[in-house]
Amino acid sequence: MEKLHAALNVQVANWSVLYTKLHNYHWFVKGPFFFTLHEKFEELYNEAADVVDEVAEKLLANGGTPIATMKEFLNVATIEEENGKLNANDMVSSLLADYKKLQAELKALAELADDEDNDSINDLAVGLVAKLDLHIWMLTSYLGE
Repeated sequence: MEKLHAALNVQVANWSVLYTKLHNYHWFVKGPFFFTLHEKFEELYNEAADVVDEVAEKLLANGGTPIATMKEFLNVATIEEENGKLNANDMVSSLLADYKKLQAELKALAELADDEDNDSINDLAVGLVAKLDLHIWMLTSYLGE
C-alpha cells in the first residue's frame, strides 16, 4: 500500500502544480485566442482543483496522508510550474506535455492498483486517464498537429 500512497501523492502534487500553472496561463495569456484560452484555462484549473480533492480524499480513505504544502508539492511533482512568459501556443504545448506525462503516470498507477487489488484507486486512475484522453486530443487539435 505504501507504493500506492506515494503514487497518489505524486498526483496530488502534480495536479496542485497544474492548478497554479493553469491560473498563471489564465492570467497571462495574450493574443487573438485570448477569450477562448482564458475561458478554457479557467475550466481546466477548476477541474484540477477537483482532481486534487478527489485524489487526496482517496488517499485518506486508503489510510494514507496527502501532502498539503506548496513546498511538498514542488518537491514531489514531476511537472514544473510556469513563469507566465510563454506565448499562447507555447502555453498549450506545455500543457499538452504535462497532460501526456500525467496520463502515463496514471496508467502506471492504475496498473499498480490492479496489482494490489485496489479497485477504487484503479477506477480513479482509469477515469482520469479517460479525461486526459479528451484533453490531449483537443489540445493537439488546437495546435493543428
